[in-house]
Amino acid sequence: MASAELTIEVVYAAAPHDVRAVSLELQEGATLADAVRESGLLTGLSAEVADALKPGIWGRAATLDTRLREGDRVELTRGLRVDPKEARRQRYRRDGVRGKARSAKR
Repeated sequence: MASAELTIEVVYAAAPHDVRAVSLELQEGATLADAVRESGLLTGLSAEVADALKPGIWGRAATLDTRLREGDRVELTRGLRVDPKEARRQRYRRDGVRGKARSAKR
């Protein structure tokens, strides 16, 4: 009896507006680490950059030994450069109320 295959997507945002995604077929029982290795998305990255990435499944933190399920989306995320609240404060100081009116029209 052949073991079932899982269809998994692995996504890595290398930089803003630079999202790389790979769809994989893995054997049932595969782990998050297997998916990352098979995706090849970390090839060419320095060990320092690769080690700083945080793995997750559908936006929730996960460990590399987490077993995957059919349809999982594995995400490799970078750390935040600026706290989101501080970024909003900086935009307000820079743009003032006018900046809010512009974004509301979008």
